[in-house]
Amino acid sequence: MRSLYPALLAASLITSTAEAGMVLTSDAMASGTLGMDQVFNGFGCTGGNISPDLAWHGAPEGTGAFVLLMHDPDAPTGSGWWHWSVVNLPAETTALPAGASGHMPAGAIETATDFGTKGFGGACPPEGDAPHHYTVTLYALPAPLPEGATASPAMISFMARAQALDSASLTATYSR
Repeated sequence: MRSLYPALLAASLITSTAEAGMVLTSDAMASGTLGMDQVFNGFGCTGGNISPDLAWHGAPEGTGAFVLLMHDPDAPTGSGWWHWSVVNLPAETTALPAGASGHMPAGAIETATDFGTKGFGGACPPEGDAPHHYTVTLYALPAPLPEGATASPAMISFMARAQALDSASLTATYSR
């Protein structure tokens, strides 16, 4: 009976590898904490407000567009805080350099965030709070979102989740 365990373990590892799906990476988030470049410049914070670099691979066949969202579920609002919302990134896109906000690929649209402006808004949790978690999620969709340009990030998240062929996420923390 014990001889089955190595075979079962090997089978589960093969299955896990085959089903790995999309992978999202970021040098700016690799340490698990956000640096000052990704901190907001306002509301008492004095960061660079630079969107993080992102790269991805493994999008499923049939991907027609991507949606990118950054959310802080720890914000004291009852619903978190949306820091970045990008819809309709072209399917051939596989990376965004640091500072890409405001310079998106053709067809991509940055929508308004909870800061009330379009584009990336960095971390700025209340002083003294426990570290907040900032999750960047990339969704592969079969087609661009037609409503994307005017929808709230919460609605975009709803639409992206409903249509996602796959998704990948990164989370980093920040406190002050």
